[in-house]
Amino acid sequence: MTTSVCPSASTAAKPAAQHAPYVTRTPYPPYASFSSYVRARGPVLLRTARSLTANPSDAEDLLQTALTKTYVAWDRIEDHRALDGYVRRALLNTRTSQWRKRKVDEFACEELPEPAGVPEPDPAERQVLHDAMWRAVTRLPDRQRAMVVLRYYEDLSEAQTAEVLGVSIGTVKSAVSRALGKLREDPELSPAR
Repeated sequence: MTTSVCPSASTAAKPAAQHAPYVTRTPYPPYASFSSYVRARGPVLLRTARSLTANPSDAEDLLQTALTKTYVAWDRIEDHRALDGYVRRALLNTRTSQWRKRKVDEFACEELPEPAGVPEPDPAERQVLHDAMWRAVTRLPDRQRAMVVLRYYEDLSEAQTAEVLGVSIGTVKSAVSRALGKLREDPELSPAR
């Protein structure tokens, strides 16, 4: 006895009831009237879906879901003149379900999770300020420039700066103070204040 590789070939002569497990069936029969309804009323229904969501892509997904629900219930809908109402109700129910699911993940609280903050400055303006600051630092006397660079660009403490330069901490404090005073008076930096 040989076994057939293709089950449909060996069961082709049998009645349909006997080889039902081998028959591929779509779960829902195709409805030509549904296709014509979607072609005719699709743009109107899409406008309705867009009124329920802010994003056009979400509106298309919402309409697709509502139309799928309508297709599944197509043979149960008695009055096909009221299809728009059925689809609109499906749109609204689907959107409400989506909203409820999303709402579970969001919690209302008294404080905002992020501070409002100041908007980030323009990177070009930051670069202009950085360049102006560097030019002002290069105009300082050598000793003051070295101390400002070590303190603020290299982020060394006053003690570390004094050790690197071989001077006292008091000398670093006074020289940095005079340098900062000169930088405050620099005309190129005055618009930045």
